[in-house]
Amino acid sequence: MAERFDVLVQGMSENDALKLLLENTLNVQRPADRYFAATRLGLSTTEESLDLLLHAVNRLSTDELYDRITRRKSIEALGRRKDVRAIPALVGVLSCTDTEAVINAITSLVRIGWEPLPDDIDLLLSLLNGEVTLVRAVIQAHIRLKIRNSKSQSLIHELCSHESALVSGAARAYQAKIYGRVDLLDPLVPQLTDLVAGKRRSAVIDLGDAGDESRLSDLVRAPVSMSLRAKSFLEIVDANNSMDTAKNQSLLEQLLTDNPQHLNFKGEWKCDVDPAEIERNLSHRDEARQYGAALSLMTIESNTCLDIINSMQERLWSDYVTHYYLTCIIGLRKFQQKSDLVRAALSETTPQYTKSRIAAAWACLELELYDQMDMIYELSKSAYWRPLRWTCQQVMGRLVEKQQLDYQH
Repeated sequence: MAERFDVLVQGMSENDALKLLLENTLNVQRPADRYFAATRLGLSTTEESLDLLLHAVNRLSTDELYDRITRRKSIEALGRRKDVRAIPALVGVLSCTDTEAVINAITSLVRIGWEPLPDDIDLLLSLLNGEVTLVRAVIQAHIRLKIRNSKSQSLIHELCSHESALVSGAARAYQAKIYGRVDLLDPLVPQLTDLVAGKRRSAVIDLGDAGDESRLSDLVRAPVSMSLRAKSFLEIVDANNSMDTAKNQSLLEQLLTDNPQHLNFKGEWKCDVDPAEIERNLSHRDEARQYGAALSLMTIESNTCLDIINSMQERLWSDYVTHYYLTCIIGLRKFQQKSDLVRAALSETTPQYTKSRIAAAWACLELELYDQMDMIYELSKSAYWRPLRWTCQQVMGRLVEKQQLDYQH
């Protein structure tokens, strides 16, 4: 599946990446190309590229800036390759002084499916005295690798009352997932509406890791990115083998249609109907502010809303965040006048616009855009991202039903 920085390496060949990875920074016209090369080699499957990534992890210095970043990116790339031959090198990284590299190594070991030995677990536990982000990564590795160990249980349980929500939330998720202590998840529910965006996001992730299905309705209504909520939702229902229950199907649809009127809001996130303020909030870094702007677009008079959409379309349609929310609003408010934007959004293949394709598919249902059924059918079969594929399956089935009813009448 395409990942965050893949678009930056689309024009780089494997041969170019092989030449750049270990090159002296002084000899490279654009030094950043060295760590882009590591990302590019994470997409490769050749033995030569694997060997070079391992060489970068084992040999690059952490003293020089671009060496250090390239090493970190090489560690990430090995996780993406999911080749067990990388495990010894990645375990070796756990003892280095570069915290970011250690976190990347833990993440990559999880992706590969590492089965740590007792000494490896002791090494992981020794990192619980590190920075908050490192401690969180160690606990998450325990959850995702399903490490059941009495020493781990004791040490991580002590962290359930840690002052940082990043640590305490992960610790509570571990106790819930591995030892059934779902009662420890209670503080994560109010955290889903915390004024600090990072705390809301970490609570969504921690509830996904914990796997407690009773928290799904709270998770769905959290004012956090739809894609992050969807990831945690699917982790929970998959762990409980309950994806096909009527209740969970309904909750998933509520999540993916992403109507801001169905989210848990605080007054601080709502904005006036002033077009300038709506535009500022739609581009805010905090998703709750974005949803506050979308809520205003859902409640203002139709012609005013259309005027704002038209204005923003001309100037901001290339901004993928604005693109997503406007596509949602067009479908939710059934603005047939803007069906051309829905068609354009559904056909957009750039990875950053994948959420917009979900919004566009739901909009096709609301606007009865039968001419898009071929595209929706294709996505229902071939879309790599599961929320998009599931959405198109639902929309396709209902469009067929609507079409049949139309024929009957």
